[in-house]
Amino acid sequence: MSSNSVMQIKNLNLFIENAHILKNINVEIPKNCITAVIGPSGCGKTSLLRTMNRLIENTPGAIKDGEIIVDNENIFSPKVDISSLRRKIGLISQHPFLLPMSIFDNVAYGVKISGIKDKKQISEIVVSNLKEVSLWEEVKDRLHHSPHKLSIGQQQRLCLARGLAVKPEIILADEPTTSLDPLSTNAIENNFMALKNNYSIILVTHILRQARRLADYVIFMYNGEIVEHACADEFFNNPKEEKTKQYIQGLFY
Repeated sequence: MSSNSVMQIKNLNLFIENAHILKNINVEIPKNCITAVIGPSGCGKTSLLRTMNRLIENTPGAIKDGEIIVDNENIFSPKVDISSLRRKIGLISQHPFLLPMSIFDNVAYGVKISGIKDKKQISEIVVSNLKEVSLWEEVKDRLHHSPHKLSIGQQQRLCLARGLAVKPEIILADEPTTSLDPLSTNAIENNFMALKNNYSIILVTHILRQARRLADYVIFMYNGEIVEHACADEFFNNPKEEKTKQYIQGLFY
């Protein structure tokens, strides 16, 4: 794996109840970049993302082979602690997943689980991460209120703050702006653009315009396979594969 890569996927295959979902995936994910994974519905984008932090193992009938290398270790090794892995590789879902606790405790939850007990330190971490996702000014006077009264966009940023609080290396984002209004979408996109200085972001999106706006690197999938992957400028302006050209031109979805 090259020094500027954060993850290497080697000969990855995924079967779910005998259906071949991911087919011989080989790709390296660049460090401190936004990598967009694009392709039509049902092509395997979300399955690929869920395999990257082993959430796919919660799917009945899922069988995988191959390797995903992070920090020089295969994440499928029996030596890997799954809880530690998921702190290292956090997931932001399409719809905000709020814990049944206050705004403050939603962010503090993972911090406490990781073993930090000092209340002052926990408070500093919560405030810092709410500021990092541009949410602090909007919630600072209601930290101990339920997050369910927040807008959907604010809830999604709260989930992002919770993920960042445990200091991940990689952020997986599965169509995180699908249910958001344009202003909230812009806020999340701006967060990602700032965060890539310190994190590696892998973004599944079905919106080509979003991939063009955000991506440094693009992976195009079709029918469980990677058709083409390249730096964003090369991918969008000089695609090599005919299927890629057709998808970019909107000839199929």
